[in-house]
Amino acid sequence: MAKAYLVGSGIAALSAAAFLIRDGGFAGSDIVLLEEQEREGGSLDAAGSPETGYTMRGGRMFEVHFDCTYDLLGSIPSLDDPSKSVTEDTFAFHEDFAWDDHARLVDATGKVVDAHSMGFSERDRLELVKCVATPERELDGKRITDCFSEGFFRTNFWWMWCTTFAFEPWHSAIEFRRYLNRFVHLFKTFDTMSGIYRTRFNQYDSIVRPLLKWLTEQGVSIQLGTRVTDLAFAKGRDELTVTAIAVTRAGHSEEIPVGPGDLVMVTNGSMTADSTLGSTGTAPVLDTSGSSGSWKLWETLAAKRPGLGNPKVFESSVTDSCWGSFTVTTKDPTFFKLMEDFSHSEAGKGGLITFKDSNWLLTIVLNHQPHFREQPADTFVWWGYGLFPDKEGDFVKKPMRQCTGREILDEVLCHLRFEQAPQILDTSIVIPALMPYITSQFLVRSHGDRPPVIPEKSTNLAFIGQYAEVPDDVVFTVEYSVRTAWTAVAQLLGLERQPPPVYKGQHNPKVLIEALETLHRH
Repeated sequence: MAKAYLVGSGIAALSAAAFLIRDGGFAGSDIVLLEEQEREGGSLDAAGSPETGYTMRGGRMFEVHFDCTYDLLGSIPSLDDPSKSVTEDTFAFHEDFAWDDHARLVDATGKVVDAHSMGFSERDRLELVKCVATPERELDGKRITDCFSEGFFRTNFWWMWCTTFAFEPWHSAIEFRRYLNRFVHLFKTFDTMSGIYRTRFNQYDSIVRPLLKWLTEQGVSIQLGTRVTDLAFAKGRDELTVTAIAVTRAGHSEEIPVGPGDLVMVTNGSMTADSTLGSTGTAPVLDTSGSSGSWKLWETLAAKRPGLGNPKVFESSVTDSCWGSFTVTTKDPTFFKLMEDFSHSEAGKGGLITFKDSNWLLTIVLNHQPHFREQPADTFVWWGYGLFPDKEGDFVKKPMRQCTGREILDEVLCHLRFEQAPQILDTSIVIPALMPYITSQFLVRSHGDRPPVIPEKSTNLAFIGQYAEVPDDVVFTVEYSVRTAWTAVAQLLGLERQPPPVYKGQHNPKVLIEALETLHRH
């Protein structure tokens, strides 16, 4: 029987394993995941306890047209109610706890800004329309700043857009254009965020755990602590065929033979590689000296043969791709009560709150509680992040990336001007995270820098995840990873059932009219 070897155990590899079983007719026992870390899930992480503090490096947002994700998770039973799928549970949660943000932007005085108006000048509107209409290949090597004048980056639209999706002005105009086209249907409700969906718990508990349970029940093998260092290609042939996988585990090297009919799918690159955590009293330390296996492997493969992408484009500009996040755990309900009064939304229904004038460009969110599946009722967890970790704080006079968890929380509380700040500081555990490559997939790129899911002339190799190329769809989403996985399985196996096309709201006259009306709001 044919075997499938999947490098990594993030959402792309987990999805590929599920599609191989569901659509490809593979037995779970013929699928092996090779994972460098000691834990599954890749970037969809979340861990901790009330005593040590919870931590999650990020939170994933969904919307109604994540068709590949909902199709996949529609096949996976929810952990809480196995009669329901994960997709059904996510939709039910949205019905009960949809976001309706009344405090999306906060100004330098701590007052909520009316974000219903996008704040555009006529020039901003024209530049936006021009960017959307420019063919993608004409944006090769261009930054967002190459397409817009300075005033655009001081509009309500930009502050909301960049903090919802983690764009920075120097990021790729290609990715920005794709996002504008992909999410044009969200323009209408962008200030309230009511078009954004969230999972019931954090992404690890709501997505990774149910998928892992289903896959292991099917007999899928996950080998942790296993670093893939190279793939051997068949010699003397024009075709691209993997014949062996070189791995190291526990300090020993070995080779896994790849037989005729076997498949190999590689998660190339990682946006959370070399992430480090701090604590309430210590700052996270940036360290990219180790370079993770996913980047090293991609470098090794790209050097062997043209057409396998250019990892250096994405991993060589840490100052342009790094930001910091933080997770706060407390048993004191004071902060949640104050924030509910401040935002006029109950926790879990308020969406993102951005301090638009803050030097770190801070954004926080109060999740629906419990946000961790085993979180006790007397414990509260919330999350935030800063897009500019190298800048000095407005109140804490040092860069965010050099700050302890307590200092980051102090900066947030100073922006909110809460009198109870000392009490909140003393009753909170704050775990900061520093992620050097977190927006590396948004860095300026050109055609060919990301390899196609199925490289030219490949017979058994596919690339999956955030750094494989799928036309029209957008990176930094779960949907993108799932789409690459489905594409890889369907094309390598020649399946009739292919992924659904990427949603294109700009081709819907009603959506387009609503978007244009939003651009002209005053």
